[in-house]
Amino acid sequence: MSRESLLAEAVGHFTANGVGDASLRSIASSIGTSHRMLIYHFGSREGLLAEVVRTVEQQQRDLLADVLATDLPIAEQSERFWRRVSESALVYGPLFFELSAHAMQDLPYTEPLKADLINVWLPPLIDLCIRAGIPADAAPAYARLGLAASRGLLFDLLLTGDQAGVDEASALLTRLFTLPVR
Repeated sequence: MSRESLLAEAVGHFTANGVGDASLRSIASSIGTSHRMLIYHFGSREGLLAEVVRTVEQQQRDLLADVLATDLPIAEQSERFWRRVSESALVYGPLFFELSAHAMQDLPYTEPLKADLINVWLPPLIDLCIRAGIPADAAPAYARLGLAASRGLLFDLLLTGDQAGVDEASALLTRLFTLPVR
């Protein structure tokens, strides 16, 4: 199996089973390969998990691009994106936040992941802010704030399970971002 197909299988495995504390051997067995093949392609269990997070993050950025390509009002685009991201967070969120903490600690296997956690999100979010009427010079700060607030709401969701509460807060965030900037 190629690296890409192994990664796709691993993402599918975690979607169906959650992340948990599965060993590399049990993950390999579940996706029809050997643990040695996973080590060859990803270096370690942690390396595989980091690539799974990178893949899910890319899928979410692709989803954002798809949602932004619609003719829907920005508030509805935001709500659709939030719904899909919050659903995904229920599966991948614990892994995302755990590996984000590892990246903050500069653990070696997270080096490729670091670049995908913040900086690649900012350009499409800046574009979204500008489309929402935020001046171009203020859009980068709004984009960073929106990313941080959204991640904080996902953290809240994972800790409290209060989907209605975080959905309400996400809707408020959207309203705040679509108010005229002074």
